Amino acid sequence: MANLERNNKILLDLVRQPGNNVCADCGAPEPDWASYTLGIFVCLNCSGMHRNLPAVSKVKSIRLDHWEDSLVEFMRERGNSAAKAIFEKCVPAFFYHPQQNDCIVLRDQWIRTKYERREFTGENNDFQKVYSSDPFESTLWKKGRDNKQFLKRIFLLSRKDFTLRYFIKEDAKAPKAVISMKDLNAVFQPEKVGHPHGLQISYLQDERTRNLFVYHESGQVIVSLFNAIRATRLAYLQKKNPTLRENELIPQLTSRSLKEGYMEKTGPTQREPFKKRWFTLCSMNRKLLYFKSPLDATELGAVFIGSESHSYSVSESSGKSTRGGRWHCGITLQTPGREFVFMCEQEQERREWLEALRRVISQPMTPEDYRRRARE
Repeated sequence: MANLERNNKILLDLVRQPGNNVCADCGAPEPDWASYTLGIFVCLNCSGMHRNLPAVSKVKSIRLDHWEDSLVEFMRERGNSAAKAIFEKCVPAFFYHPQQNDCIVLRDQWIRTKYERREFTGENNDFQKVYSSDPFESTLWKKGRDNKQFLKRIFLLSRKDFTLRYFIKEDAKAPKAVISMKDLNAVFQPEKVGHPHGLQISYLQDERTRNLFVYHESGQVIVSLFNAIRATRLAYLQKKNPTLRENELIPQLTSRSLKEGYMEKTGPTQREPFKKRWFTLCSMNRKLLYFKSPLDATELGAVFIGSESHSYSVSESSGKSTRGGRWHCGITLQTPGREFVFMCEQEQERREWLEALRRVISQPMTPEDYRRRARE
């Protein structure tokens, strides 16, 4: 009993040390579990993924399980920082590092990539060459533009001309679409797509946002495509902006929306009936997009969100005079050219939208933002 209490106390002291005080894989604070074969401290969620790799990683609770002296000593010798120096020694700059709120497939493949395939130890660089292969080819299930049916499509990612093409058939002579890396974004959307490996690819087509919804049965395949897109985006941005440093370009590779969800909106005179629309706020291009439904292929419209110094603001508004609207938690978005009024169903939703919109408005505009605003 004395050894048990002593060992648990040692582990609790170790997990409070810098580096060990966050999950080695997703960065979640105060991890309660540890892989005693890898010598790392992890959170509950990541410990479950480690259990799926019994040949590589074995986990115990640092509070509830019995720890032998030799295992505690190994944890003392290793720890998160030392393990990171081994298993994340050669992570490419473009490779996405999942956080605790990212979807399961991203976190699972990050763990498998590090410990099962050991892609970043420097032992074998062939793994990393895959992301830069030209062309990078994937056969994915893609949702039809005007229906809910998913059909197989062939996607080719090219560094030569910085494009993503997709074909309806293997022997097709011409692609169905040629997508430039210039305005392409990719984000995992498992709930929206209805598949745990669901990916949303967005781009501009005739100055309007176009969405493709795809998935692959293999988590490794879809995450590899995602990181290959990021690698190609980085190469494109480096060519376009040769004076910018790599760390300045990384945040521009792909971006999750700040907020998504339904709101009601009215027209420019504010006398039109309110209509329910699906909204997406993108920080990367400072746009509030709206669609009829979450899986629409093309936006119905977009509002550019400038900065406070350019007379953009957002505030709560009364929901008393809503023509045909069912919701009464109002938001007023003021732009130089127009006042927009939206209605949220719940007060919590309104608070979240206000916070997200204020976050964009508080950010200074970049030269690229000025160019986007000029095109509006």
